[in-house]
Amino acid sequence: MAGETRRRGADLEEALLEAAWQELVAVGYARFTFEGVAARAGTSRPVIYRRWPQRSDLAVAAVRHFSRSDLFEWPDTGSFRDDLVALLREVSARRLSLVALFSVQMGGFFEETGTTPGELRDQFLAERKRPFGFDVIVQRAIERGEIDPERLTPRIAALPGDLLRHELLMTMKPVSEEAIAEIVDDIFLPLVTKSR
Repeated sequence: MAGETRRRGADLEEALLEAAWQELVAVGYARFTFEGVAARAGTSRPVIYRRWPQRSDLAVAAVRHFSRSDLFEWPDTGSFRDDLVALLREVSARRLSLVALFSVQMGGFFEETGTTPGELRDQFLAERKRPFGFDVIVQRAIERGEIDPERLTPRIAALPGDLLRHELLMTMKPVSEEAIAEIVDDIFLPLVTKSR
């Protein structure tokens, strides 16, 4: 068509991944097809096949694209408690679609690929170019002497995120302020705060 420029390289890949993410959210993995993504992106199936030969590859790339494009600033209030509340509030508001996708619409993907949600999450975390926000605010809290690093085992460190995900999965709504405060004040902080 006159006046249209053909997308190439990074612009084309960005458009394809955005279309794939939208298609995945709209129809779930069971009905996720190259045809659907091509129609949404306004391109042809061979253009997609050349980059991602399997639909599972395309689905993973779409989720990875969403995770990279939905970055947010880490809170720095000067207080570990307030930083953690702010971080959980932000994750709750912005990651609901990702949690819903993994829990409701990706069952076929995990069955087809033999992976688990935890393995896919670990893969994404390992590929991050910058540290996860929780790690940043924890390090600052350790430096300020607010928490005891010896009490921060991997399982305890995962607890706020695990509890938040559980709330998101159970309600399919952003987590309430009361629940976030309970996760932080009643459950997590008593486990990691230095004994007086």
